[in-house]
Amino acid sequence: MKSRPFWSRVLVLSLLLSATESGSLSIKAASIADIKPPQNLNAERKELFEKTSLVSGIPWTYLAAVDQYERTMNVAKKRNVHQRITSIYFTDSEWTGLLNPDQQDTNPKSISFFHGFGRDGSGDGIADRNNDLDLLAAMAQLMTKNGMQEENLQINLWNYYQNSRSVERIKQFATIFGTLNTLDVGEHAFPLPVNADYSYRSTWGDNRGWGGHRSHEGTDLFARYGVPVRSTCYGIIEVKGWNPYGGWRIGIRDASNIYHYYAHLSGFQKGIKENDVVKPGQTIGWVGSSGYGKPGTSGKFPPHLHFGLYRDNGLTEWSFDPYPSLRKWEREELSKLKN
Repeated sequence: MKSRPFWSRVLVLSLLLSATESGSLSIKAASIADIKPPQNLNAERKELFEKTSLVSGIPWTYLAAVDQYERTMNVAKKRNVHQRITSIYFTDSEWTGLLNPDQQDTNPKSISFFHGFGRDGSGDGIADRNNDLDLLAAMAQLMTKNGMQEENLQINLWNYYQNSRSVERIKQFATIFGTLNTLDVGEHAFPLPVNADYSYRSTWGDNRGWGGHRSHEGTDLFARYGVPVRSTCYGIIEVKGWNPYGGWRIGIRDASNIYHYYAHLSGFQKGIKENDVVKPGQTIGWVGSSGYGKPGTSGKFPPHLHFGLYRDNGLTEWSFDPYPSLRKWEREELSKLKN
């Protein structure tokens, strides 16, 4: 099934209808500014993606996932992006066409002639790179170029990003949003029960000797064997199993494209597996002392949880100090217990 050439105008009409008080509808310049400001930005985004899904045929979860991936890239690449409801981003040359002599072109016809991605999604005759509806129209057209089955969507996204990592992240985000049926996935939890007996300090950058000289990419939280280890986020289990350095470990990807790494576990929660979606505070395993050897090696150091955070910029991944986040999540949970 091919995308409908008039779907963008249908989307505008549905948005205007939803934003107008019952019994009255005034047709004015169709732009995102005509819509009443949302009480909850994520709820407004979800509504926008669901309506776009109805007229484009693309699952709302994929539209939300692409938008979220673009948001994480805006942060990682420090893009200068105008404040909008969506975070979809095109460069000038992508929007207007590489060979277009006018890189600020907003005419849909000339943009199309030069094979630019820019589209008029708001029905005002202008392809504006800072208009949410125009950006959604452009991305929807791109995503449905060769069909709308999930496999086709992924192929189209690969053709655009030319990067399997990008497609994988979008799939993961779509799974998170689809499983939870919400875009409100920013809550966090401390990785250990705050009423447990534990201690930790900043160990970022400390030297490590086993397996060669290397820097410590995380924070060690010392606790007794068997203390529950909990998910710190809403996310999807990306990796689970043995690592010679980390022992029994789990890696969870959250919707901000941050990888949460838990190492030296004594075991995993029964039934938990890769591609499962988890929630903050959900038990995923227990504190142990596994690692520094072949599968099953344990006891070479005191029991503790090694916790790390890694950021992804679309091409590579790097660690950053998790200690400030741990302190913040701990304070938030302690505050909840007092209230």
